[in-house]
Amino acid sequence: MKTLSIKSNFLAIEKEYSSYDNSKIVIYSAPMENTVSYGSGTKNGPKEILKASHYVEFYDEEMDNELCFEKGIATLPIHKFDELKSKNAINKIEKDISKLILDDKFVVMLGGEHTVTLGSVLAHHKKYEDLSILQFDAHSDLRENYEGSKYSHASVMSRVYEFNKNIVQVGIRAQCKDEGDLIKKDKIKTFYARDIRQAESQKHWQNEVVKSLSKNVYITFDIDGLDPTIVPATGTPEPGGLFWDETLNLIKMVAKEKNIVGFDLVELAPSKYHVSSNFIAAKLVYKMLNYAFQEKDLK
Repeated sequence: MKTLSIKSNFLAIEKEYSSYDNSKIVIYSAPMENTVSYGSGTKNGPKEILKASHYVEFYDEEMDNELCFEKGIATLPIHKFDELKSKNAINKIEKDISKLILDDKFVVMLGGEHTVTLGSVLAHHKKYEDLSILQFDAHSDLRENYEGSKYSHASVMSRVYEFNKNIVQVGIRAQCKDEGDLIKKDKIKTFYARDIRQAESQKHWQNEVVKSLSKNVYITFDIDGLDPTIVPATGTPEPGGLFWDETLNLIKMVAKEKNIVGFDLVELAPSKYHVSSNFIAAKLVYKMLNYAFQEKDLK
């Protein structure tokens, strides 16, 4: 399968460690942007994350390893999604990622608006019966539809909820009344940002998140889950978000207790005024990979 070269792949790694056959990990880009509602530019997220990743160190000092050389990371070419309607794009993503999973690859999807998550979750749901979805986000994304579209980025988790009720949300701080009512009625596990801040113990809420998850976990990470002081380059920034260390600590705890089977990072809207956001997004992807695979190897 064709992959990007050292000039444009994730981390700028040589062919020996980035060919499809030699890699356990695959980076799949889905630069779809059909339904953004405030700031635009998410379609540029994948390519800017790949560019910024060239400045991320191979060596993770916390894990004491160079995961990219141990497991191999293949980066697939970025396909155009401009002419695809949302439903067609979702179908394409599901089909593409299902093939990668059949090849025993660990898939990381870069978005694009949050709608693309639906395709990846569908693919992983077919593979893993006991699957939870851990959602890092400022918004619940549980609207039945938004601006006339059931495939809006604001409705993606509502579509997921139709076939998988094992959703755990972290960092939520913006939603409509209908979303709040649904969460209460169906008892959807939602860890609001304000409650996290008021928790008596930092690890108490993190332990509760981990306990809420089933054995296999898919992570969808909307970059606006982080506080905008960390990553301002996103379409719908919300104050009062998650910070770096507490976020990584939670992901590490999840990796230790559960089996992370794949993840995505979405909603980066690159800006020339906030180029650091691109680098932080790339760094986050690599940290998540390090946690997922370090713990897999220890089990």
